Amino acid sequence: MQEDSVIDFTRARFPAYADGGFAVEPLEKGGSGRRFYRISVEGGPSLIAVKYSTERPENVRYAEIAKFLDRCGVRVPHVLLHDADEGLMWMEDLGEEDLWSFRNEDWSVRHPLYVQALREVHRLHTAASAEFSRHPLTVELEFDEPLYLWEQHYFFDHCLGGVFGLSEAERRRYAELPRFAEMARHLASLPRVLVHRDFQSQNVMIRDGEACLIDFQGMRPGLAAYDVASLLYDPYVPLTDPERATLLQDYRSMGGCDDDFEETFHLCALQRLMQAMGAYGFLGLTKGRTDFLSHVPAARENLRVVASRVDGLDAFVKILSDLSAVV
Repeated sequence: MQEDSVIDFTRARFPAYADGGFAVEPLEKGGSGRRFYRISVEGGPSLIAVKYSTERPENVRYAEIAKFLDRCGVRVPHVLLHDADEGLMWMEDLGEEDLWSFRNEDWSVRHPLYVQALREVHRLHTAASAEFSRHPLTVELEFDEPLYLWEQHYFFDHCLGGVFGLSEAERRRYAELPRFAEMARHLASLPRVLVHRDFQSQNVMIRDGEACLIDFQGMRPGLAAYDVASLLYDPYVPLTDPERATLLQDYRSMGGCDDDFEETFHLCALQRLMQAMGAYGFLGLTKGRTDFLSHVPAARENLRVVASRVDGLDAFVKILSDLSAVV
C-alpha cells in the first residue's frame, strides 16, 4: 500500500481529519504480513495505521483480541477503527519507546519498567484468562505436546542444521534425547492460562512510565511461565542472574504461582529459546532477514545456561558450548 492510499483511507474514515495536512511515516516495526504507518495530523493526535494480509488468520483477529484485553484491564493500544474488508486498522499511537529502548539504563531505571511489564502480562494470565473461560474468543491453537515438540524440532532443523551446519544424523542424536520428549509431555500436562506467546522487550511499549503490550495476536492457552521466561531470557536484552532472580520473585509475588513455578520456568525458558533460535535461523536463512542471525550468539549462551540447569541434557550442553556458526 502506498502512502497516498493510507492518507485517502484515513480521510474517508476519519472525517475530522479530512481537511488536515497529513504526514505519513512508514515504520520498520512489523512482520507477519503487516505494514505499519504513523499518521500525524496538524492539531490532532497521531495514529498508527496497519495494513495486514489475511494469509495469517491471527492478523485478522488482532482487533478483536485487543478489545478483549482492553475490557479485561490489560494495557494495550486502543483500536480506533477496524476495516476487515480492506485489511486496515487504526490504533492509538503509543510512541517510540519500548522496553528494549531502556536496555542500557541503570537497573534502578529498568527494574520498575520490567515490573510494569510483568504486571500487565500477569493481568493477561489471570483476569483475561478468567474472562476467556466464561466468554471464549477465537485464538491460536493451545500449547500441547505436539506444539512443544514442534518448537524443539524447529530449533534442530533451522538452527542446529541451518545456522550451525549439523548433519541430519547429528541433529537426530540430540533431538532424540529422552529428556526433550519428557519435557514436552510434562509441560503439556500442566493447567493452562492465556499467554502472550511473544512476550519480549520489543513487544512492550512504555508510555508515560506505563507498560503496554503489543503484538499479542498469537495469544493462546499455555503456561504463564512461558511468557515470564520469554522476557527474562530475551536474547535482545542482557540481564544478570541476580536481575532475573529479582524479576522472577516480582512476578511470583503477584500471586497465582504454585510451588513448582521456578522449575516450570526453567523448562519453559528452554522451550522458548529453542523456538526463538529456530525462528532466527528460518527468518535469517530462508526469508533473507539476515539481521536476525545477529541474535543467535546471545540466545545460544542463554540456552546453554538454561540447559545446564535441566537434568539429562549434558550432551546437549556440550554441543552448545562447542558449536560455531557457519554463516
